[in-house]
Amino acid sequence: FATINRAKELNTEMEILTEDLIKLGVALLVGGIIGAERERHKKAVGLRTLILISLGSALFTMLSVRVGVSFGGDSARIAASIVSGIGFLGAGVILEEHGRVTGLTTAATIWLVAALGMAAGAGEYLLSGAATILAVLVLMPLSRIEEFLEIANEHRTYEITTPVSWEKFKQLKDLFKDHLIVVQRYKQERRGKDMVCTFEVLGPMKKHDKVVQKLLTDNEIKEVWF
Repeated sequence: FATINRAKELNTEMEILTEDLIKLGVALLVGGIIGAERERHKKAVGLRTLILISLGSALFTMLSVRVGVSFGGDSARIAASIVSGIGFLGAGVILEEHGRVTGLTTAATIWLVAALGMAAGAGEYLLSGAATILAVLVLMPLSRIEEFLEIANEHRTYEITTPVSWEKFKQLKDLFKDHLIVVQRYKQERRGKDMVCTFEVLGPMKKHDKVVQKLLTDNEIKEVWF
């Protein structure tokens, strides 16, 4: 009987190990799919990072269940701490530079991949897979739709150096308006014989590109920074 019981224990351990490997494998797969898309677009958080986030989230979820079963604790506490921990990680990729905020989509992706890993760690394979498919659809086709419809707005700050001229300042201001770019703030300052015009604007990325082309071909403009 001892031999039979031992065999049953070993069989149970093997089943648990196999299930754990499946969970980690699914977490690796979903993290890799999202990571590959981010890597393709040369984002700051790419393939390896998102795989590690997904695997870590899955492992913490699996451990939280075991701690709850073995020690009678609250298994949800460890899983809940993943959300707050990922929040700090996501905040680290959000940057504000020269009036432009970047990294919001990357931060949201980190948050999502952690959730996908948690779902895999909890054994919710279909849920994790379905959410991964939806995430890929959002990241890939919708980005092209945004570009086509020109609804993806971008904040920019332009510094344009020209000879001192009130008429030139009005021309620059009208240039943004003509391209449907909203001028939120602006100022002028004199630096020696030149005039530096600063514009904080918001508008579609394609419109920004057209404005930059106009600015670069303007012979009166000495310097453009954005």
